[in-house]
Amino acid sequence: MDGFDVIVVGGGGMGSAAAAHLAGRGQRVLVIERFAAAHDQGSSHGLSRIIRLAYFEHPSYVPLLRRAFELWRALEGRAGESLLEVTGALDVGPEGSRVFDGSRASCALHGLPHQIWTAEQLAARVPAWRLDPALSAVFQPDGGYLRPERAVLAHLAAAVDAGAELRIGERVLEWQALGGRVRVQTDQGVYEAGQLVLAAGSWMGVLLPELGPLMRPERQVVGWFETADPSLFAADRFPVFVLDAPAGVYYGFPEAGVPGFKIGRYHHRGEAADPDRQARPCTAEDEAVLRAGVAGYFPGANGRLLRAEACMFTNTPDEHFIVDRLPGAPEVLVVSACSGHGFKFCSVIGEVVADLVTRDATRHDISAFRLARFTPAG
Repeated sequence: MDGFDVIVVGGGGMGSAAAAHLAGRGQRVLVIERFAAAHDQGSSHGLSRIIRLAYFEHPSYVPLLRRAFELWRALEGRAGESLLEVTGALDVGPEGSRVFDGSRASCALHGLPHQIWTAEQLAARVPAWRLDPALSAVFQPDGGYLRPERAVLAHLAAAVDAGAELRIGERVLEWQALGGRVRVQTDQGVYEAGQLVLAAGSWMGVLLPELGPLMRPERQVVGWFETADPSLFAADRFPVFVLDAPAGVYYGFPEAGVPGFKIGRYHHRGEAADPDRQARPCTAEDEAVLRAGVAGYFPGANGRLLRAEACMFTNTPDEHFIVDRLPGAPEVLVVSACSGHGFKFCSVIGEVVADLVTRDATRHDISAFRLARFTPAG
């Protein structure tokens, strides 16, 4: 058994960032990842992930996002490649909707530069849109998208360069808290460390069955649709967006990296998922969900479905994160679930994890992510 300060289970978005920050502070880190590096089996793939500073989910996320932007830029500098593309971000919906009102409230509370556009103004500025006149938009110039696979690889490279050890293609079978230490058994060996960081995404319920009801995996599908005029969907003309529409809450991206306009709908078809048996091929029903948003609001992208990918959300009951020590086992830090909106925060959550592991405190406000909120007393 090799001795480590920290074992990180899961080398995706959160796990890779945690490993990079921990190793960067001189911790002896072991990362155990059951699939390949930057794989497509979980929640940290899909070529692009939205990052937005105006956060309709809750204003308390905005300070974390400010730090996340700084850390993503620092990672870019270290990796020598572009990981974050700024396009501006649109939060669109009717007055009174969670998306529009929440985004506007975050901007007001935190003094974020923004503009309020009518449907007519949005169509004039971003002609790919077709909107009902009852809808309005918050435009915030600091939003954009991350390249998730490249970001995961950059964090893993930073971890290795700082001395971390990676075990790729190795599956965790069980773990034990030993009163000040932890032991992890995989299909290839047994390892011990002072602390354990569980960042396994949709497999958290397997590793922590007692918390399974708080971490429900859900199948999510995104698609890339052929555009009649790709210039209308180029990154310099088409901001990332979240749209609160009668048919659901959609999100989308400019055409970049691969052909097609990328769109998804939050909680796609509401399908519970077994992470080991998820249905990955896109079905006609999946396409219909996505095409409803395309046809209704982006008629210039209502062409062929060029590509589709499935991933997983892992949802908490309130759809906020879990970042906390495990009750009864303080050697174990739980870093999941992120309810489908976590990737943009990986860089700063990695810093938070390193703070908690090395000094059991962080300057960042993570009170909303505590497990106690799910208990009657919490």
